[in-house]
Amino acid sequence: MRFSGIVFLCLLPIVAAAATPDIHSAAYQADFAKWHDSLENSRRKNWVPLVGLFWLRDGDNRIGSDQKDDVPLPEGKAPAQVGVISFHAGKAVFTAAPSVTVTNQGKPVKQIDLQPDTTDKPTVLQVGALRMHMIQREQRFGIRVKDTSHGGDFHEPEFFPLSSSYLVEATFLPYAQPKKVAIPTVLGQDATMDSPGEVEFTLNGQKMRLQAVTEGSPELMLIIKDKTSGKTTYPAGRFIDTDAPKDGKVLIDFNRAYSPPCAFTAYATCPMPPRQNWLPTAVEAGEKYSGHH
Repeated sequence: MRFSGIVFLCLLPIVAAAATPDIHSAAYQADFAKWHDSLENSRRKNWVPLVGLFWLRDGDNRIGSDQKDDVPLPEGKAPAQVGVISFHAGKAVFTAAPSVTVTNQGKPVKQIDLQPDTTDKPTVLQVGALRMHMIQREQRFGIRVKDTSHGGDFHEPEFFPLSSSYLVEATFLPYAQPKKVAIPTVLGQDATMDSPGEVEFTLNGQKMRLQAVTEGSPELMLIIKDKTSGKTTYPAGRFIDTDAPKDGKVLIDFNRAYSPPCAFTAYATCPMPPRQNWLPTAVEAGEKYSGHH
C-alpha cells in the first residue's frame, strides 16, 4: 500500500466487510493464518534487508563503499566509488563510475534519470547484492539501500489472543468530497494523505470515531494509537487495513492491527496516528511489541 510516497509494497489480505465472521470458525482461522504469513513474508522481503537511507543534498552526491561518500554503501559489498547522483530541484541523474557495472532492470547503465518511489515505475539500481532507489517524502529526496543477502535479526510477529469483541462493525461517514489531510511522520514532518471520511463505532463500551486514509484504491487504512501503545504494543501506533465501505458499513478487525515498518527498521519513514486517532481505551488485540530493532 502506498501513502503519499510512504510505500508499503503490498496490501495485506483483509477480511470481507459483507458479514461479521466467526473468529472461531475454520474459515476465519485459515484466513487469519494466511494474513499473518503475508505480513511476515512482506517484512522479510521488503523491510528487514534495508541497510541504509541517505538524504540527497543539492549538487553531486557520491555513492560507494567509501564511508566518506554521501551515500555510503556497506563495506565489501560494492566498489569504493560506484557513481554520482547529480541532484537539483527534485531531479536526480545517476552517472556510473568508469569500469563499474550498475544495472537497471537487468541492463547496464552509464547514466539514467532516477524516478522516485512516488511514481508508477521507480528506478532501481543494482550493484551486486545491493539495490538502491530514490524515495520522496514531501520535498525531501533520499536513497534507500537494500542488501538482498542480508537476513537481519527478525522477530516473528507476536499477537494477542484472538477476540470476537475486537471485531467491530463501523459506520462509514464520508466527507462531501475526499480531502487532503496532514499526517505526522517519524521524520518530524507531515505527510499529505487522502482521506475519504471517518469511521464511527463502539468499542469497550465507548463510542469512537477515527479518520481513515487511502490513496489510489477504495480500501481504507486506519492509523491508531491506544492505551497499550508504548507498553505492550509499538509506541508510535499501529495500522489496520479494511475493505472498502459497503452499504455505509466497514468491518474493523482489531485482531489484525499490526506494527508499522519502523518497528523493524530504522530506514522506514512511517506515518503516525493523528491526534484524532488516539483511542481512549486499551486495544488488547493485534500485534504486540517488545523492541524489534
